[in-house]
Amino acid sequence: MTRLWLRLDALLARLRRWRQPLVMAVDGLVVALCWNVTYLFRLGFERWISARPGYDPWVMLGLVVLYLAVFRLFGVPRGMWRFSGFGEVKRLALGCFVAGLVGAVVVLMAQLREVPRAVLALHPVVALMGLCTVRIGYRMLYEHMRARLAGPQGEPRRALVLGAGEAARLLLAGVQHQGYLILGLLDDDPAKQQARIGGVPVLGPLRDLPRHAARLGATHVIVAMPSLRLAERRRVIEQAAQTGLPVLTVPSPEELREGSQVSRVREIEPEDLLGREPVTLDEGGISECLNGRTVLVTGAGGSIGAELCRQVARYGPGRLVLYELSEYALYTIEQELGRQYPHLDLVRVIGDVKDLAHLRRTFAAWRPQVVFHAAAYKHVPLMEEEHNTWAALQNNVLGTWRTATAAAEAGVERFVLISTDKAVNPTSVMGATKRAAEMIVSHYAGQVPGTRYIAVRFGNVLGSSGSVIPKFKAQIAHGGPVTVTHPDMVRYFMTIPEAARLVIQAAAMGEGGQVFVLDMGEPVRIVDLARHLIRLAGHAPEDIPIVYTGLRPGEKLYEELLADSDATVPTPIARLRIARLEHRPSEALPAALEEAAGLVSDAQVRRWLCRIVPEYRPSRVPPG
Repeated sequence: MTRLWLRLDALLARLRRWRQPLVMAVDGLVVALCWNVTYLFRLGFERWISARPGYDPWVMLGLVVLYLAVFRLFGVPRGMWRFSGFGEVKRLALGCFVAGLVGAVVVLMAQLREVPRAVLALHPVVALMGLCTVRIGYRMLYEHMRARLAGPQGEPRRALVLGAGEAARLLLAGVQHQGYLILGLLDDDPAKQQARIGGVPVLGPLRDLPRHAARLGATHVIVAMPSLRLAERRRVIEQAAQTGLPVLTVPSPEELREGSQVSRVREIEPEDLLGREPVTLDEGGISECLNGRTVLVTGAGGSIGAELCRQVARYGPGRLVLYELSEYALYTIEQELGRQYPHLDLVRVIGDVKDLAHLRRTFAAWRPQVVFHAAAYKHVPLMEEEHNTWAALQNNVLGTWRTATAAAEAGVERFVLISTDKAVNPTSVMGATKRAAEMIVSHYAGQVPGTRYIAVRFGNVLGSSGSVIPKFKAQIAHGGPVTVTHPDMVRYFMTIPEAARLVIQAAAMGEGGQVFVLDMGEPVRIVDLARHLIRLAGHAPEDIPIVYTGLRPGEKLYEELLADSDATVPTPIARLRIARLEHRPSEALPAALEEAAGLVSDAQVRRWLCRIVPEYRPSRVPPG
């Protein structure tokens, strides 16, 4: 039954371009029918045809033309039947009265005595009843269809699709079961113009989208062009956002490869706008590094750690050890990997990287050959608070030290630290602790020749926990305001899968002691990102206010990937470079780390970081 309503609604939507001529035609038929009904009422069933004069059809035709001319004069055909109300009834009543009066006068002046006077008097009333009945019936039908085809929010979802290729064909085959009515397709390919796909017409090129959206009453726009290059895809999405309607998309090529169906449309995500073309990796080298090996990931339930687990699982490790402090996060990633890779040997370990004894037992039990150390506290303002600086030191610095120690004792082949651009010329406790973690990795690289210690530094990843994007989307969903710290704040962004793939590539090619830097592309103004998200949610920029709250403690307007005095050297992978760092860890670092274990107060932690990390410039100078 739903399919029948969908087809009926689709038919009505396609007829809407000829709405006014159709209204005139239907009104003319109703006026003619009501003329006959009036005769039937006046003369009875037996005489309503035989007693009529021979010229009556011409009188009826003249009245129909007269009524339509008066209706057009009063703007009746411009009314939309699905919104018919008292205003429409008033216009019809006035039109019927004027047309009936003029018609009666003309008939009388022409001395057409065979036309009953009662018919001339009653016909405007009967015509008014017929015209109102047709409109009320259409509105009832429309309201019923809207109720049957309503989406989750109780509103009908009427979509225009951008693209008329194979993805659009597959989309049409399944999207109707999600409650969408496809009004038409748009495509720039001249060969596809005026064609039909699955019974849905190709209405024209993409530039006509605003006109068709307004004419057909579209509520959504669906982008069905997964094969487009990212730059072109961004252009199409921006074009769709200009309509002011919510914009949806079919899954990306990566999602399709992972099993998503084309018909399962989703919201536009920031990576659809900010993502880049897939990087070409050394698949053979990565496979040699990971295939059949035991791999351990700390922080395995976090946004970065979980994606590392997904990417590692693709290369067929012999065993994957998930080391995570949060029980729920560990359960979530283990369930996902268990479904996707049922034959993968998964080891679930609830553990804390600050607990050296437990790390030693874990490493001794499972003998990992490759370790990705992703466990960290990374929220800058949160770690800047006095009562949290100790936790940042314990987790980010001492946790890295103890994990690296356990790796050295267990003879791990490769140890990869996940670092951040905030470690460059840090102004925050979080950034300084991550720079200290990099120094620990560099120190161990010179002390443990059997293990390759590597650090990988990159900026913000889209959708990670603590990212601005989930926060912006939640604020937009609640009607705003969207809070941005500063109008000039910029950040580097990359997608979580891209970052994870490059981290794995760095692990495969690293020789030890290097800090790899990921090419983050062009920086993005945070306020521009907020405006993009507002438009893609179907709102005008003025509908959702943006409020500037000021820089928070430890934040910088601009993040860097390399310190000013540093340089990089290229690698065979285009988006992966190696940093030449000026500041090297001192021989006194182990003693300093032993000292750090006994620190308690915020001032002690900040003074220790200032001494160990020479480039640290704290936003608040610690006393003493």
